[in-house]
Amino acid sequence: KLTGQQQEINNLIQSKIAVDEENILLKNKWSDLNQKFKDKSQELKDTEECAQKKEEQNRLVIKNLEEENKGLNTRCADLLNDLEKLRKQETQWKTEKSGNDARIKNLETELAEAREQIEELRRMCSNLSSQVAVKQEELSQRDCDVIKAK
Repeated sequence: KLTGQQQEINNLIQSKIAVDEENILLKNKWSDLNQKFKDKSQELKDTEECAQKKEEQNRLVIKNLEEENKGLNTRCADLLNDLEKLRKQETQWKTEKSGNDARIKNLETELAEAREQIEELRRMCSNLSSQVAVKQEELSQRDCDVIKAK
């Protein structure tokens, strides 16, 4: 009976030694896993911080781009207003040019008529000058006749 109990104690001791060894292995595994967990936790924390920084940078970039976009939209609206004013001014100038062209044409027509009238008046002057010369000749002849008669 004693030998059986001794054998059982030896078996239990060997079991305990095996369990202790397994326990040491499990503790080492646990320690390794715990270290890996801590490393991964730190890595996650670092990644989250980096992501947060990137997100903040992206927010700033988006904010700056939105402000720039507002400025560009304002500038674009101003340019469109300027373009519309220029188009209206162009239409006004075209209207004025058309009126001026018509006026110029009328003035050219009047000038051509005035030239014709001047030419006609020159011809009339020339005719009248000829008539005056003839009449002066006649008058001179009469004066001579009157002098001869006296």
